[in-house]
Amino acid sequence: MSNAPGSVISTPDGYTEWLSELKNRIHSAQQRATLAVNRELVLLYWQIGRDILARQTEQGWGAKVIERLAHDLRAAFPDMKGFSPRNLKYMRAFAEAWPEPEFVQQAVAQIPWGHNLVLLDRLNTEQERRWYVAKTIEHNWSRNVLNIQIETRLLERSGQAVTNFSTNLPAPQSDLAHESLKDPYRFDFLGLTEEAQERDIEHALVKHVTEFLLELGAGFAFVGRQVMLDVGGDEFFIDLLFYHLKLRCYVVIELKAGKFKPEHLGQLGFYLTAVDRQVKSEQDNPTIGLLLCKSKNKVVAEYALGDKTQPMGIAEYKLLESLPAELQTSLPSIEQIERELGDMAE
Repeated sequence: MSNAPGSVISTPDGYTEWLSELKNRIHSAQQRATLAVNRELVLLYWQIGRDILARQTEQGWGAKVIERLAHDLRAAFPDMKGFSPRNLKYMRAFAEAWPEPEFVQQAVAQIPWGHNLVLLDRLNTEQERRWYVAKTIEHNWSRNVLNIQIETRLLERSGQAVTNFSTNLPAPQSDLAHESLKDPYRFDFLGLTEEAQERDIEHALVKHVTEFLLELGAGFAFVGRQVMLDVGGDEFFIDLLFYHLKLRCYVVIELKAGKFKPEHLGQLGFYLTAVDRQVKSEQDNPTIGLLLCKSKNKVVAEYALGDKTQPMGIAEYKLLESLPAELQTSLPSIEQIERELGDMAE
């Protein structure tokens, strides 16, 4: 049956759902194709790097062979980028950093070449690189995000908060909860100095909630700021409330502009009880509390948590450290770093 020009084409029953399904399948196929191309490219670069490394090591070929190889490969494949002398040297370093072909095939080849250059440039040990490779795959980090996570020393900070999760949460939830908290948290992106007050920090965190969620880590979803709870006719306000999708529980975050004091946990515990009774559903796990303070005595924090039966953690936060004006202006921007990394891959 034909339709006159300009007439509306009627859709049969089920067509809209079928179209949506087709779109999802096409999108998935496109993603798989992109990943397959990236995988083959990274594996090719690793093989070229391994060959260069072997010939230089075993047959004594000099460094100038890379210049010659770059010239010949670009002449043979003029439309293909990536055969500059600089990138060939990266291929050699790449093969040297990852001598195990199995790990390259199973993990390293899953992340783009630009990500691999970041790992080569900014990390010194295989153990560090392996950790960031795993996290990049798990959370699908962009190159920009990977840079930020390395810059803020995510590996060293992960799982470092003082908590009582091991005694108040069942395994493996206790392990996941502990690994989900850091110490310290870096709030440099706020542009606030150490003199900032609690409300200034709280307001700025909500204003920059995207960056805040990135710093908190995967799984956190923002619920609200100054969330009001009515307890016996009195009003109380939680600084920040989140929900953790993997832990399936609410997370109460309280900010303290000064040094940690044991009495802070009393207020936090009260909020946890209120959220558990008024907000949490039957399907949710017990609410977790995180107290963020400017500084803490680790031993005092451990003692203060010792007799608490609610899951809590204590961590420090770091604001913008004071830098001389001339040094602040000399620091490269993220955009400059991205451009530099882009040049390296060509």
